[in-house]
Amino acid sequence: MPNEDILQALRKVRYPGFSRDIVSFGLVKSAELEAGVARVSLAISTGDPKVPKQLKDEVERALLATPGVASASVELAVTAARVAPPAGAPGAKPGAAKAIRHSVAIASGKGGVGKSTFAVNLACALAQVLTAAGRPGRVGLMDIDIYGPSVPLMMGLKGRPEVEGDGPDACLVPMERHGVKVMSMGFLVDDNTPVVWRGPMVMKTVQQFVQNVLWGELDVLLVDLPPGTGDAQLSLVQTLPLDGAVIVTTPQAAATQVALKGGLMFQKVNVPILGVAENMSYFVDPAGQKHQIFGFGGGVATAERLGTVLLGQVPLIPGIREGGDRGRPIVVGEPEGLPAGVFRSIAQTLLQGLTKSESRPM
Repeated sequence: MPNEDILQALRKVRYPGFSRDIVSFGLVKSAELEAGVARVSLAISTGDPKVPKQLKDEVERALLATPGVASASVELAVTAARVAPPAGAPGAKPGAAKAIRHSVAIASGKGGVGKSTFAVNLACALAQVLTAAGRPGRVGLMDIDIYGPSVPLMMGLKGRPEVEGDGPDACLVPMERHGVKVMSMGFLVDDNTPVVWRGPMVMKTVQQFVQNVLWGELDVLLVDLPPGTGDAQLSLVQTLPLDGAVIVTTPQAAATQVALKGGLMFQKVNVPILGVAENMSYFVDPAGQKHQIFGFGGGVATAERLGTVLLGQVPLIPGIREGGDRGRPIVVGEPEGLPAGVFRSIAQTLLQGLTKSESRPM
């Protein structure tokens, strides 16, 4: 395990030209202290030949200023910027996320908990809240569930995105509906074509969705992740400076156990957990009786174990599924209903939390 004192020292080192530190950028691959020797391994992508030496010098100075460190060994692996520069870094495409105020991953760890449905409705709720505040068109939804993209169906979007520019400078223009800008793998492959890719292809797609999409100025970009803790998650962390992650779970133990692992993965790569959302929390029958079909208390317990808050409990209502199947999320189709109120409450809580922890300007 990395030595916390060493990581604290590395958090003081900023990526050249940015206010973000190298730990939160996901550039630190290993860090340990043994017998007074601090050993750190970094992996960066840049087209500026001055950056590697500058970073190495600054890391060495930070380490040697740390109590208990007598000497420092810094290994630096450098790849070309065209592969994966930090979003908005020198060499990144014009569509990179430099104009995005907050980037939030929507993750679950486990499949089948309604993560994409949650992400779609939360994006629409955020759009409604921001529009009411005089900031329309400031929400984006990036669907990087490569193998099973369902966001286009749920948002009622079809066709192919437009391309702006030519050659290596070409960028995709996100499609827009319900006040949300959307990019998904589902726009780029036929409905009946399975995506059979190995890790490097997944990583490249994640990078392109960050760097080669003209998102414009956004207050919030939600990123709908596939289940698991693999290539897509790690590629996102390395490519886009995330402000945090929201973990989606159902109340049952089979879901919360995996959701906890998903949350711990983000904490391990220094992405803060903004909260836990409990989906399918309860069902209310026509007589008004509440039934906890999938158990009770799983979301609260998961939030406590991750040291975060429970953002809200989304009820199990047929209209949520029906809205997704029709391409009209329930937040849009039934804006005065209970589910819409829950999603808007979560959206407002999320915005308040992001504003309080804001670490970088527009």
